[in-house]
Amino acid sequence: MSTSNAEQIRKPMPAIIALSAVIAASLIWLIYFKGKVEAPDWVSALPAVNATCNSLSALCLIMGYINIRRRNIAVHKRYMLTATAFSGLFLVSYIVYHFFHGDTLFPGHGWIRPVYFSILISHIGLSMIALPLILATLWFGLRSEFRFHKRIARWTFPIWLYVSVTGVVVFAILKTYVH
Repeated sequence: MSTSNAEQIRKPMPAIIALSAVIAASLIWLIYFKGKVEAPDWVSALPAVNATCNSLSALCLIMGYINIRRRNIAVHKRYMLTATAFSGLFLVSYIVYHFFHGDTLFPGHGWIRPVYFSILISHIGLSMIALPLILATLWFGLRSEFRFHKRIARWTFPIWLYVSVTGVVVFAILKTYVH
């Protein structure tokens, strides 16, 4: 890689990493340290909204992948931007929910407990990796720097898809065990 190519890749990274770190730190504070606040009734619907946004994001990711494999770039771009919008809506809804609710304790026992926490921990860890990857992939794609976009997207796609799907799985398990 030439110096100019390396510089092109490095240029947006400090801002992308800083934004991702601020979002992750804010979420950790909201969920684990801030505590609960009196919530309006509509807040209880947000976990279902979050699962819906994650499901729609996953569907758009798959459709975007199918379309780029078919070399249908315009349709791929629309699906990926829509996946980003659904993930963005998820993030806003998730922040609002955890502003009021804080942490959700898992009451399940037996075999489901390690299964749930394995999924949850991988989901959380990979979501922190996914955010800067998504931002970088979007940056290069929207700037038509497709060589860099493609390199990063190979990592972004499976991680983002996993995070979207496991978000729905976490919701389903919690819905089953938390009443």
